[in-house]
Amino acid sequence: MDLLAQLVINGLVNGSHYALLGLAFAVIFGTTRITHFAFGPIYALSAYGCWFAAATLSAPLWLAVVAGIATGALAGALTYLVVYRPFEREGSPPLVILIASLGLFILLENAIGVVFGTDTKVVPAPPSGVFLWGPLVITSAQLAQIAALVLVAGALGAYLTRTRFGKAVLAMTDNPEMARVIGIDTLRVSVVAFALGSAIAAVPACLILVKDGATAHMGFIAVFMAFVAVVVGGVGSLRGAVAGGLALGLVESTGMAKIPTEWQNSIAFVLLFVVLLVRPRGLFGGR
Repeated sequence: MDLLAQLVINGLVNGSHYALLGLAFAVIFGTTRITHFAFGPIYALSAYGCWFAAATLSAPLWLAVVAGIATGALAGALTYLVVYRPFEREGSPPLVILIASLGLFILLENAIGVVFGTDTKVVPAPPSGVFLWGPLVITSAQLAQIAALVLVAGALGAYLTRTRFGKAVLAMTDNPEMARVIGIDTLRVSVVAFALGSAIAAVPACLILVKDGATAHMGFIAVFMAFVAVVVGGVGSLRGAVAGGLALGLVESTGMAKIPTEWQNSIAFVLLFVVLLVRPRGLFGGR
């Protein structure tokens, strides 16, 4: 019983990480309908921005996290303006944009390795607090991952429902064509969506840097888990992306009670296939 409780806590921690990734991916995809696989290396670049500020510029950790978030937001906005927008302007089909995204993924991932090296980057003097609740163990870094989901999801919800520009993002998420008809500046909204989604992804990237370190190839598993969380939760639903990420983390962690650790990543594939077979539109997706 103690083992199961510990696995549930670990699942909530991992699920919070996946939920933030899913939320970030959903903001971008739901608004622009661009399958942004270059999301992965931008996530990694955010972690490297945080590491550079902390390790090279000797910035305090909170300021380094802000630098990582700013790096992600800037990289996301530039990606849309420089890479995706020209294809949209020319009326390119979605498959062409998808191929461009995959090419950008490879280019950015290798560029990060060339510039920063392929060794694991760690921040100096990371937090190392450990909390014991009876037989259960949780670290300060894990608590920060859960708290980050609550804070980011709450802030995003307030922004989208209480600000004029946030409502424009929701309008594009609901119906991009109608948003254009009623006069919403879809170019500005798309730039904001890429910057906002990339900034959200930078939060779990910085937390993973503090917890485990950062590598040039860390973006692959991030974009895959984000994609699974969005599909499981329901494409186009932000709360579905959060629910999908939490479900993925819990199923992945509790599954370790019965199967070997090396099969952990395969659980995401199994969950994705089951959801697509039983409920193709996801947990909260529309028809």
